[in-house]
Amino acid sequence: MRFVQFLRNEGISVGVELRDGGDIVDLHAGDSKIPSDLRSFIEGGEENIRSAQNLVDKRKCVLARDSVKIVAPISNPEKVLCVGMNYRDHCEEQNAPVPAEPVVFNKFPSSIIGPTDNLEYPRETQKLDWEAELAFVIGKEARHVKESSAMEHIFGFTVALDASARDWQIGKNGGQVLLGKAMDGFCPLGPAIVTKDEIGDPHNLGIRCKVNGIIKQNSNTNQLVHKSAAIIAHISRFITLKPGDVVLTGTPPGVGFTRNPPEFLKRGDIVQCDIDGIGNISNRVV
Repeated sequence: MRFVQFLRNEGISVGVELRDGGDIVDLHAGDSKIPSDLRSFIEGGEENIRSAQNLVDKRKCVLARDSVKIVAPISNPEKVLCVGMNYRDHCEEQNAPVPAEPVVFNKFPSSIIGPTDNLEYPRETQKLDWEAELAFVIGKEARHVKESSAMEHIFGFTVALDASARDWQIGKNGGQVLLGKAMDGFCPLGPAIVTKDEIGDPHNLGIRCKVNGIIKQNSNTNQLVHKSAAIIAHISRFITLKPGDVVLTGTPPGVGFTRNPPEFLKRGDIVQCDIDGIGNISNRVV
């Protein structure tokens, strides 16, 4: 299934889109026992998933897509974690070694914005960059999980833009990347969280980023160094992953700061990120 959050006059609700960009089954309207936010829905486990599937099968409470506003599919996770230098071809473009273990850093829930929201250009940076990424959302708690069973802890996959202030990521803040990665609005997300059974192999999907319609990144998730199961196994050694937590898995080559000469976003630019089988997000820099 393809889970979304959408906004109507009465507030945020959880839905299932019948296809990528299609009409939406309003789950809470169809069954008042189903929570109206996706994190709570995920925390409810298999019972909520069965109820949702039943409503989808019956095509109950279907809303026209253009009657609602799609927002970030999850907006209140406990954690937003990211993996850096995780595409082989991205390492190659920087002449950097392939990391032996996942390189982990974080954003915050305040970094999350919707799939079509404006991305505000912070006045603190002069080097705003793009990074299209595959992200996954945790479905059940993971602590000291083995790689062989780690995929069981994923609820689904979505598209993310890891917006990055390169001047603060590199050369400032004592070498810590946090401020360059975790500013407000630096994690556009969506449009849907697509469950594993629908997506097929998440590690063989085309992934692209366009700026003003020009392709900047064009790769495949088969280039991931550390795939989703390995990422979960590694992180859960140190940090308990909770339902609803978001993990960004890294970006392919073609980012702005590695170009010759370097390129950075400016106000008015439109950044589009899309992944096969999941969907696309489009954010205007303002």
